[in-house]
Amino acid sequence: MMLRIVTLVMGLAGSGAVAQDVPSGQSVTLFDALIDKVEGQTWLRMRYVAPAIARDGGGVDYDTASIDMAHLCASAALPYANEYAIDPHTVVISLSDRETEFGVQDQEATQFFEAYRVQNDACIWEAF
Repeated sequence: MMLRIVTLVMGLAGSGAVAQDVPSGQSVTLFDALIDKVEGQTWLRMRYVAPAIARDGGGVDYDTASIDMAHLCASAALPYANEYAIDPHTVVISLSDRETEFGVQDQEATQFFEAYRVQNDACIWEAF
């Protein structure tokens, strides 16, 4: 059973998109940051648009994008959590070739997700 409390994290509302540099060189833009309470644990979800992962015309595959997601956890999500005094148990980084509504299936979108346990100020990959 999952208790879901979703809150838009401060810093994004009204501020526009936030671009990030990633190892692959693809262009990714933060469009959403959410906090979930899942079985009593705090999850920070950082959602990025990454057009280069599109199944039609994109040149970045999952293996390449997984390196970018690990980088985003360490270089963007952890500092973000620190700045806003969020103590996440888990960080989920998602890449989508377009903005999508959270929790709603979009058959047209290409999406990649990775989850990381936060331990000793580091992102530890967790298999879904």
